[in-house]
Amino acid sequence: MSQKQTPNYTFALIVVFIVCFLIGFVTTMNNSMIDFCSKAFNLNAQQGQLVNTAFYGAYLFAIPFSLLMSKIGYKGTMILGLTVVGLGFVVNSLGIDSAIASGADNVYTIFLASMCLVAMGVVMLQNVANPYVMVLGSPEKGAFRMTLSQALNSVATTVAPMFITSVIIAGKTPAPEYVPAPFMGLGIFTLIIGAILVVLKLPKIDEGKQAEEAGEKREYKSSVFKYTHVWLGALAIFMYMGVEIGVPSMLPYKVDNATDYLPLYWGGMMVGRFIGAAILSKFQPRTLLTTCLLGGAACIGLSFVLPGMAGVYAMLAAGLFHSVMWPLIFNLGLQELGPHTKAASGIINTGVIGAATLMPLMGIVVDNAGVSAAICCMFIFYAYIIWFCNKGSKIGLSK
Repeated sequence: MSQKQTPNYTFALIVVFIVCFLIGFVTTMNNSMIDFCSKAFNLNAQQGQLVNTAFYGAYLFAIPFSLLMSKIGYKGTMILGLTVVGLGFVVNSLGIDSAIASGADNVYTIFLASMCLVAMGVVMLQNVANPYVMVLGSPEKGAFRMTLSQALNSVATTVAPMFITSVIIAGKTPAPEYVPAPFMGLGIFTLIIGAILVVLKLPKIDEGKQAEEAGEKREYKSSVFKYTHVWLGALAIFMYMGVEIGVPSMLPYKVDNATDYLPLYWGGMMVGRFIGAAILSKFQPRTLLTTCLLGGAACIGLSFVLPGMAGVYAMLAAGLFHSVMWPLIFNLGLQELGPHTKAASGIINTGVIGAATLMPLMGIVVDNAGVSAAICCMFIFYAYIIWFCNKGSKIGLSK
């Protein structure tokens, strides 16, 4: 009897890696606009953080979008997500141009609404990317593939602040009229990628059948909502967003021209993810995640005791340790789910609303108690993720 040939998923993985790059670019570009918008619209800290609320609030739709993905599949969801992202950028560009031309005073509102539309498309892409990377190959290599995809995502997060600095700001005094042209270009580019994807062939994956073929004999619960570790994973992502986005969001209140320093933070995450992908074969995911959580917390702690710019650089260095947290948390939350993998991705992605919720709250703390008090909140976030990594992610799993 001939041995069954192992499917080659290389091309599909390349497509997903491209999508991960786009997700990282758009997400970080949005966060990098906080400093620009605060100056352009004369906002206080709480108002400036509404950029995060508008973008990450769209993750409330993660579960409905994951149910939609179960109906139309990975490819259909990617095409739809790219289309929504592209249209969001086009609407942003046209809306801001129209508001400025008419002398309206709601330009910031139009910007926030348009970025929320962009974010809805990103949520669809995020729902696809994480589980698709997990199932495109052997389960034991899932954490490695996800970390590698996030490493490429980090290349984009490093480039995005440079895009803001060199294309949108480019030495100009921050003003709304500099936004439309670059956003129109991004919209058209994204729509072209979606159109190309329509004609490409990608493999259809049946996660339950795939698990059976791999020799995994397991009875699955009737609903994904019955898996405790999935919900705890969503809360871990919620807390993680306070860690990842907390640094670049608080930086403008610690140093002038914060956007100039953000490439150091996102670059650290990029380097850390490539290193993480290389060493995951030697360390268990829980061990690596715990180590990085302690390292990140140590960097934030040092930012309080080191003087001047040394404290700022210590805070930026946390990006090196934050690098592998997202893929490892996600990997732990998607364990042993079989046919429920798609739906679970939506539940866990809902945790991204942590950036929409925690950042404005931290902004309120900045306005009322100072930036140091706001940064201290991050230690609470680290503590929960450590608990999830070592305890919560094991609840309900087979021994």
